[in-house]
Amino acid sequence: MSEFPGGPEPLALAMFPLQSALLPNEDLPLRIFEPRYSALVRDCVGNDDPFGVVLISRGREVGGGDTRCDVGVLARIAEYADLGSGRYVLQCRTGERIRVSEWLPDDPYPRAIVQTWPDEPGDLVTAVTQAQLLELEDRVMALFERIAEARRVELPGRDVVLGTDHANVLDAGERLYALASRLPIGTADRYTVLSAPSAANRLAALREAVDAVTEVVEFQLSE
Repeated sequence: MSEFPGGPEPLALAMFPLQSALLPNEDLPLRIFEPRYSALVRDCVGNDDPFGVVLISRGREVGGGDTRCDVGVLARIAEYADLGSGRYVLQCRTGERIRVSEWLPDDPYPRAIVQTWPDEPGDLVTAVTQAQLLELEDRVMALFERIAEARRVELPGRDVVLGTDHANVLDAGERLYALASRLPIGTADRYTVLSAPSAANRLAALREAVDAVTEVVEFQLSE
């Protein structure tokens, strides 16, 4: 079921730019103290509304004047604590991918016209197969096993490590998001994964990210 209040139609939404690239189905803890985001929290809590989260490409989270990316995720406040004086502690959960079509004035907080962005369909040649998913998951599992062996720690089960404990109900795009959320990749790589138009493009981006992480890990373990 869609979490988006406007369905597939564009909608004006409160926005929270961050210096992190969030993926669908991730936990998002936030500490709120800026007046503009205190207002955002009051409105979202009062109206039971979600908000959008996008990556800041240039600038800082505090004070405004930032440059923002146009692909992000929907987020909902699951729990909150009002600390008084406009300060809040939030536990949020991200959901569907969204794309910004227009930024609105930051009054009283960042807002934008957004639309949900499901994975675009690929043709039969580029469709992600079960075998391709398993091959990538095997590589990631081998990477985590290598790290665990070097640190002399025991890994939990494969499904827990890879986030595929519900793989039978996840489509290819969702499984790739789950995998990416567990990889120690940088913000730029996470945004590339998020903004990949299709599951096939996401697979290609993750393969490159796994190659890069593996090289770094092997170099560090060889020292």
